[in-house]
Amino acid sequence: MDEYEQRSHGFRLEAADDIKLKRHCTAGSQKAGHIESRESRPLPWIQVAKFGAPYFVTETGTAWTPIGQNDAISWVELAGLFRRRDLPAVEAYLCYLADHGVTCLRLMLEYAQVRHRYIEQPVGRFVPAMVRVWDDLFALCEKVGLRILLTPFDTFWMWRHWRHHPYNRHNGGPLAHPSRFLLDEAVRAAIKNRLAFAVERWGGSGVLFGWDLWNEIHPAHAEDNADGFAPFIADLSQHVRALEMRLYGRSHPQTVSLFGPELLWRSHLPMAEPIFRHPDLDFATIHIYAEGTIDDPRNTVDPAIAMGRIVRESLAQIHDGRPFLDTEHGPIHSFKDRHVTLPAAFDDEYFRHLQWAHLASGGVGGGMRWPNRHPHRLTAGMRAAQRSLSGFLRLIDWNRFRRRNLSQDIDISQQDVAVFACGDTEQAIVWCLRTNMVAANGQVRRDGRPVSPRLALPGLRAGRYSVTAWDTEAGLLRKTCEVTAGGSVPTEVETGPFIADIALALRRV
Repeated sequence: MDEYEQRSHGFRLEAADDIKLKRHCTAGSQKAGHIESRESRPLPWIQVAKFGAPYFVTETGTAWTPIGQNDAISWVELAGLFRRRDLPAVEAYLCYLADHGVTCLRLMLEYAQVRHRYIEQPVGRFVPAMVRVWDDLFALCEKVGLRILLTPFDTFWMWRHWRHHPYNRHNGGPLAHPSRFLLDEAVRAAIKNRLAFAVERWGGSGVLFGWDLWNEIHPAHAEDNADGFAPFIADLSQHVRALEMRLYGRSHPQTVSLFGPELLWRSHLPMAEPIFRHPDLDFATIHIYAEGTIDDPRNTVDPAIAMGRIVRESLAQIHDGRPFLDTEHGPIHSFKDRHVTLPAAFDDEYFRHLQWAHLASGGVGGGMRWPNRHPHRLTAGMRAAQRSLSGFLRLIDWNRFRRRNLSQDIDISQQDVAVFACGDTEQAIVWCLRTNMVAANGQVRRDGRPVSPRLALPGLRAGRYSVTAWDTEAGLLRKTCEVTAGGSVPTEVETGPFIADIALALRRV
């Protein structure tokens, strides 16, 4: 038995062929009577689209978009996984998500806010109850058709509760202080060991969308320095990819996330290069918590404008056309520091505006909310917003959409309407949001007169285009018409009447 097998205490799977999630379904049914025994159809793996389209497809070529949010194994809707306390409730929740257009959850392999969800205890020994949590969750997600963006550590709570964490030297771990997460050789070996365990246990499944190899990489993890970001990312990336290629002959997409405001707060440190352009990563992501707007919203318009700006600035940092998406956003300052849970109606509109600003500005999907509510769960209104976004996606040929941000390039005839847009020579997405209709409660009023502005879109090649107007709140198609582009001048498009906001999809006929 080699060193890794000794550390993992028998939980290592011996070969790639052993990773059959249908076995977990069958085993769960026999042992607990909770998961139906049935042949699950393996989900195709996700990969970056070919031919320069900065989006995702399945290995069979079908466009796939991550619509979802951050969740956690100890939060109310997944809590029934632990010790199989209520697997039917978890399955019902996952089915509810799928019915509302959700395709992906971002999850941390352990959630260190509480002390009984460590996946290693002590370091190197993988806790049987936690391994079973993930076995069951992967099985249920395969059954329902959901995927997981997986990150190995909850770095926020690991730092805050370091005194309890198994990686702490006082608890038998390799590290004296979390300020050397990225630098210490012993902790690097432990990180790679955890990733290897996850790759061998669950990496053969199409349920795994991709790896967020390190959650919110931070200078504080490297003694207030970012020079080591690139080699740290390269080491983890190559370790995971080499193991996946050896076991499965292919690999899942990889990224590393960053708390976005750090790009402004510590602009003197070299963080943009490894986050947006690291050669070993497949897509780019930051956590979009714009200070004073997204992190502490006083109305639902300013956060959307901030989201659009940050997506536009992020795309400008990417030079090879890789996908970009937000993997955390939400009212973190309101909730964590001011102890305010936003009113549901306000939060629903804030959520909907952020996801449309993200998509229309060129991000993949609608971004991934951190709930920041009590308890941590999205509202029914947010689920309706996700379903609306899902319905809109079919209007675009994502496999061929080589978009660039157009938000600052479109002329509009109506003042006090913010425009968020992206497009290429044959397709475009535009979202228009009125900025002069904010009521005293911070929401956009619905009692004003409709407007119907004209837009001048640059860059479309000559031909006929279908224009579909989409009601983002109702999730309904409002009208379809055609326009003709001349090719040499901007194409004029009328939005049709709207009171608060409207989304448009343009596609060459």
